[in-house]
Amino acid sequence: MSLLQLEQRKLILFDLDGTLVDTASDMYHSMNLSLEQVGWAAVTEVQVRQWVGQGTGKLCDAVLQFLFGQIEPDKHQQLLKKYLEVYEQELCVYSRVFDGVQVFLDTCKNHHIEMACVTNKPEHLAKELLQKLQIDHYFSLVVGGDSLALRKPDPLPLLHSMQVFNTTQPQTLMVGDSKNDIEAARRAGIDCIVVSYGYNHGENIYDSDPQQVVDRLDQLLV
Repeated sequence: MSLLQLEQRKLILFDLDGTLVDTASDMYHSMNLSLEQVGWAAVTEVQVRQWVGQGTGKLCDAVLQFLFGQIEPDKHQQLLKKYLEVYEQELCVYSRVFDGVQVFLDTCKNHHIEMACVTNKPEHLAKELLQKLQIDHYFSLVVGGDSLALRKPDPLPLLHSMQVFNTTQPQTLMVGDSKNDIEAARRAGIDCIVVSYGYNHGENIYDSDPQQVVDRLDQLLV
């Protein structure tokens, strides 16, 4: 049985990267521009797709581990600063909304369900990306990785969103793509549906014991 249960939901929380939007190509493009500018070797898109999913800091860690076999704090700060600078300029060159997402968002809107975007991406970048892809109007709230004291997998961003909309646990659903989303939802006491196509730091999403996995969000509407 599907966890969607639209008739009982008042709020759906969506992860951004790998759930709503395929952003990995822009992250790869920005990372290699950054590496070029600091004079280090390039990485491949396949590698970046394996490494994304746990925030920008973790992506930089994975790149440094690959290039140098260790993560030096100075190099981490240098790469992180440069990458964020470059990525802000290259935010939406190749990024696109995943198939099945728009129909799903429209359906939720037609059911008068509130929607929030809860991501570990910096809040201003998340808002700008949603705006550039023309899906920002669906979300009454955007919670970024820097919006609160803690980020996913801590449940705080989810609990904060529920507080903003005054919803209970049974009325709230998380839709994501990674173990961060699953763990945050579990700790917040809410149901969580994950997509199979997302970014999970190269790990199989089924290893995180998800409640439900779908290949496209619009499959939930059948």
